[in-house]
Amino acid sequence: MKYTQGKYLITAKTAIAREIYSFEISCPEVAEIAVPGQFVHIRTGSFTLRRPISICGIDREKGTLRIVFEVRGEGTAEIAQLKKGDTVDMLAPLGHGFTVDPKFKKVVLIGGGIGTPPMLPLAQFYGEKAVAICGFRNSSAVILQDDLKKSGAETILCTDDGSAGVHGFVTEPFSELAEKGGIDAVFACGPMPMLKRIAAICREKNIYCEVSLEERMACGIGACLGCACRTVRNDEEYFAHVCKDGPVFNAEEVLW
Repeated sequence: MKYTQGKYLITAKTAIAREIYSFEISCPEVAEIAVPGQFVHIRTGSFTLRRPISICGIDREKGTLRIVFEVRGEGTAEIAQLKKGDTVDMLAPLGHGFTVDPKFKKVVLIGGGIGTPPMLPLAQFYGEKAVAICGFRNSSAVILQDDLKKSGAETILCTDDGSAGVHGFVTEPFSELAEKGGIDAVFACGPMPMLKRIAAICREKNIYCEVSLEERMACGIGACLGCACRTVRNDEEYFAHVCKDGPVFNAEEVLW
C-alpha cells in the first residue's frame, strides 16, 4: 500500500447539509494514485488520533481530492472549522478500494447516509452503467444527488420518513432490481444492518458484492488492532484490519 503524509491546501469548502461539509484538497501525488473506496486520515490540532474520511472525488487533471464528512464528534467538529486556504495534515490514500472494471455492463451503487460519498467516484467511472440508490433519514439530510445525476447514473432516492423520494429503505428498490437480474456487481457503504441485508440479497441472487465497512481507527495503516473485524478466507476465520485489508471487502468474506 503506497501512501504519503503531508500538509495539503484546502482549495474549496462548502456546507452541503446540516453538519455535513465538502472539502476540495490540492494533493497531486495523492490524486494520481487514489482509487474509489479509499480514505484519508486527517490530523487535528487538539487530538492525537487522526480521523478517517472517505474519498468522495478524484480529479487527476486538477490534482485534487474531494472529501465529504459529517460532524460526529469533537475531532470532525475541529476539521469542520478549517477554511479555504488552510492546510490539512493528511495521510493518503489509505486502504483497499472498490473494483473498477470497464467490462461490467450494469452495477448498483448503494449508499446509506454518510456512506453515500464513496459512491460518487464509482458513479463517475461507471456512468450510465450505474444505478445509484441512496437512503437518508429525511429530506434535510440528502446529499450529492445532483452530483450523482451529473455522472450519468440512474438515481433512486429513499428517505426513512418519506419526505423525499421513495418512502422506505434502500433495500426495497434494490430487491426489485435484483429480482429483474442482469446486475454484474453491487457496491455498498452504510450502516451495518443495511450492508448485511444487501449482502444476503446478493448471496441469494448470486450477484457479486463489495461492501465498505466503518470501524473506529487509530493508526490507519494496519499497525494496531483497533479496527479488527471478523472475516473468512479459504474457509478459515481470521480478524482483518478494516484500515488496511479494507475498508472494502468482498461481502462473502465478512462474518455478519
